[in-house]
Amino acid sequence: MLTTHSIFDKMNELGALNVPFFFMIDFLKEQGEVIPLDALDPSIQFSIDQREVITHPPIFHWKKMPIDRATYEQQFAIVHKHLRLGNSYLTNLTCKTAIDTNLTLHDIYTYAQAKYKLVYKNDFVCFSPERFVKITNGIISTNPMKGTIDAATPNAAETILNDEKETAEHATIVDLLRNDLSLVATHVKVTNYRYIEEVRTNDQTLLQVSSEIQGSLRPHYNQQLGDIFNQLLPAGSICGAPKKKTLEIIQEAESYQRNFYTGVFGVFDGKNLDSAVMIRFIENEDQQMYFKSGGGITAKSQCNDEYLEMIQKVYVPIY
Repeated sequence: MLTTHSIFDKMNELGALNVPFFFMIDFLKEQGEVIPLDALDPSIQFSIDQREVITHPPIFHWKKMPIDRATYEQQFAIVHKHLRLGNSYLTNLTCKTAIDTNLTLHDIYTYAQAKYKLVYKNDFVCFSPERFVKITNGIISTNPMKGTIDAATPNAAETILNDEKETAEHATIVDLLRNDLSLVATHVKVTNYRYIEEVRTNDQTLLQVSSEIQGSLRPHYNQQLGDIFNQLLPAGSICGAPKKKTLEIIQEAESYQRNFYTGVFGVFDGKNLDSAVMIRFIENEDQQMYFKSGGGITAKSQCNDEYLEMIQKVYVPIY
């Protein structure tokens, strides 16, 4: 496992040589892996921007054991206090939920239907619907995802798109990531604002709201891949704004360490790059599995709604 400067130096080095590599970086940029694809251990498997259709998944049980509402209310209160004081405009609050299932991490990786998947040894599995950044022929793009609703809700798409709190939260993240991309790219613009994607799960279908932002990288960007990621991380969609102060609030409010949850993983193919935010994340801790999930909190957020959303996201896209 590499440490902060080694991660980004290795990405610069391999990128300059046009060597294809896998990478993953934790939430606080403290540790990670950067491995040439021809040296990748079989215990690390990933799938990038693909959906493999597995028609006969196993029968499985799935039980959520979330933290109690009173505990969540205490954490929410810390975040809301800072929001009322103006220390943050948006803070992403997350929790650990114990789960009971007969599925293994590798089962989940195999059968989960997700655009981005990663299983890392017997430590964790991720099945993320959210791209972090994609680089194609010098164009860098990002697709922040903010806003979730049960598709069974009457007029679900209209409801989520017209919700005042969700609209403000999404606008804040788009503005933050537009500014972030401007640190590494020119001609940054929003190319698609607030479009809806459908995500099927084991017990329901969700609608999620995303946007797309693009910019142009400078020549020889492949020599600076590590520098680019160092400037862009942590991902704005899973911390909040302003980023530095909001990270301090997250550390104060959350009762656990995120580690690789809400970090990023991806692959450089020698020319282009694609990566995902590590949300929808299950970690194995001493033979107990924990699902890490959460959502963005604004001054207009209601504690009960956010608590239910955090639990709603504890799912597997196996059907």
